[in-house]
Amino acid sequence: MNDNKTQRIGMIGIGLMGQGIAGNILHHGWTVGFLEHPGNQPTDHLVAEGAIAYASGSELATASDVIILCVTGTPQVEDALLRADGVLSGLRPGTVIIDCSTAIPGSTVKLAQTVAAAGGAFLDAPMTRTPKEAAEGRLNLIVGGDRALFDEQLPLLESFSENITYAGPVGSGHTLKLLHNFVSLGFSTVLAEAAACAEKGGIEPGVLVEVLAAGGGAGAILQRLQPYILARDSSGFKFSIANAHKDIGYYVAMAESLEAEDRAARGIFAVLSGALESGFDQASIPELMAVLNGQPLSTADQPVPGRSTEDR
Repeated sequence: MNDNKTQRIGMIGIGLMGQGIAGNILHHGWTVGFLEHPGNQPTDHLVAEGAIAYASGSELATASDVIILCVTGTPQVEDALLRADGVLSGLRPGTVIIDCSTAIPGSTVKLAQTVAAAGGAFLDAPMTRTPKEAAEGRLNLIVGGDRALFDEQLPLLESFSENITYAGPVGSGHTLKLLHNFVSLGFSTVLAEAAACAEKGGIEPGVLVEVLAAGGGAGAILQRLQPYILARDSSGFKFSIANAHKDIGYYVAMAESLEAEDRAARGIFAVLSGALESGFDQASIPELMAVLNGQPLSTADQPVPGRSTEDR
């Protein structure tokens, strides 16, 4: 296992999650560069600690031994790697690409083959948890790729993660992430719809939560949505309906490519599509309860467009 801190790390995507990842890598002694982008969170503190900004993916690739992607999804990953001034145009032999985004596995496998043909190597390492854990270096990672490459890069992954699962060959990480998100976001959508129905039926929110918590509705999803059900507080789960719609759409695409059953997923996707079509793309998942009942939303806790967290 290689813990050589002379590896130069490049970051693409300094959002709510990438900011924490970059900070922890810096604090553990690696040199960090990052791609300048209007969607980045403030980077002044990273620069003050030694991080270097680059104007293009090509320039970043030329100056990096490992490049970590932490962007929204498959189109953004493909663009970062394949555009004219993207990473592949500056890739040096032996460079490792680690994709921490949520992406469609079929695209991941093709990109990994393209990277390998250019002399590089590829790991898909999608993450779960929130910006809080990202800042604390306690993310969960699900990693796909060559096992020897995974072992080699484990010290780097451990610098910003608490729980790391090796999933199998390239694409396995993204496959498992979509399975995880389907379960997590699917449960969240079901609970939001049930809570909206309970409200219509005159059930007191506290009684609904009590019954669910004592029975089959107990668990992490109830804990996440409970503050909104009880007090319209969505601050603890700032994951946008737009991002949920994207992730469930990726799951449906994956299931279709595998010829797997997806009727439940398509039902969840339809609920989220309806919310988007009504203009609530940047409302948070807990607020789906109000959206379904046609109620006005408070803007105080809504995520900033394009800056939603990767938590599921």
